[in-house]
Amino acid sequence: MTPEADLFTPIQLGACELPNRIVMAPLTRNRAGPGNVPTPMNAEYYAQRASAGLIISEATQISPQGVGYPATPGIHNAEQIAGWQQVTDAVHEQGGRIFMQLWHVGRISHPSLQPDDGLPVAPSAIKPAGEAVTYEGMKPFVTPRALTVEEIRDIVGQYAAAAENALAAGFDGVEIHAANGYLLDQFLRDGSNHRDDEYGGSVKNRLRFLQEVTAAVCAVVDSHRVGVRISPENGFNDMHDSDAQHTFTEVTQMLNTFRLAYLHVLEGDMQTGQTELDYQALRTEFDGPYMANSGYDYQRAQKAVANGQVDLVAFGRLFISNPDLPERFRIGAALATADEATFYGGDEAGYIDYPAMTEADLVSA
Repeated sequence: MTPEADLFTPIQLGACELPNRIVMAPLTRNRAGPGNVPTPMNAEYYAQRASAGLIISEATQISPQGVGYPATPGIHNAEQIAGWQQVTDAVHEQGGRIFMQLWHVGRISHPSLQPDDGLPVAPSAIKPAGEAVTYEGMKPFVTPRALTVEEIRDIVGQYAAAAENALAAGFDGVEIHAANGYLLDQFLRDGSNHRDDEYGGSVKNRLRFLQEVTAAVCAVVDSHRVGVRISPENGFNDMHDSDAQHTFTEVTQMLNTFRLAYLHVLEGDMQTGQTELDYQALRTEFDGPYMANSGYDYQRAQKAVANGQVDLVAFGRLFISNPDLPERFRIGAALATADEATFYGGDEAGYIDYPAMTEADLVSA
C-alpha cells in the first residue's frame, strides 16, 4: 500500500527531484532594472525563497513585443541572460530549483510599451476592457492588431529562442504561460479569438498555437523540464470562453502528447474566487503531475495532496511575506502578512526585507 503523501513528501518532477511539494508561484513584482534586466536585488529575493520545492520565476517576456508592464524582466538578449544567471546561481547556491515562466502579453499592453510605439498584437482585433499599466500611469487599453499566420509562426520561434536562453541562464526548466488572459490564452478562448483560419474557430484550431509553441520549446528543452500553466475560467484581463470545460479538456489531452513535467492550473477566477469547472476531471485527464494554484492555505493544501486531488500546490502571496514558508508550514509557525502597497514596483521595502524566522520564533512555535 502506498503511504499517504503530504506537502513534505518528496516528488520527482520530470528531471528534478523536489524535497517538498510547496511551489513558489510566479509573481510579477515590477522590480527589474533598466533594459528589463534582472538585478542583484532580484537574485537575493529568489535566494531567500530557495527552500520551496520549486520556484517558478515571475513572468518573463520572450521579446520586446511581449512587454505589457513596466520593469518586468526579459529573456531575449545577452544582458538579460547574464542578469538571470545571477538569480539562478544564487538559488542553486542555496540548494533550490527554479523554472522560468515564458511570457508574451499579447493585447494586454499599450503602444508606449511596444517597440516604435506599435499596436499590441492578438489573435483578433478585439479591445479588452480595462486599463494598461504604463510608465506614465494607467491608460485605456487600445484595439490590438490581429497577427498574421507568418507572425504567429515567428512568435513560436521566439518562444523556442527564449527557452534556449533560459537554459543558458542556468534555469532547471521552463514554464509556458498560457493563462491569465495573455497571448496564448487569448488564442485558446473563444471570447478573444474570432479568427476564421487554422488558428481560430474549433477548439482544435484555437489550441494549435499553444501546441506549436510547446513543440518548439520541447525541441530545445527536454519535455520533462517543461511545464504549462492554464487558467480555464479566470476572467482576469477580460477573458471568457463559451465552454471552458470542453475547451480545456481538449487542451489537456493535447498537452499529454508531450509528457511534460507538470500541468499548472489556476483553479477558478482569481478576482471573484468563484469556481464552477470540474478541475478533478482535468486532473484525471492529465497524465503527469498536477499543480494547483488558487488561494490555497496550509490546511487546504495538505488535504488536497493527501486525498490525491493534486500533486503540488503553488503559493503566491504567502511566499511574498514568508521567505521560509516551507519551514513555517512544517513547524506550525505564525505567518507574516504581506504589505499589498509594496507588491508592485519600488525598492527593497516589501521585497527582500521580510525576515526569516529567528531562534526565538522557532522556540515559541
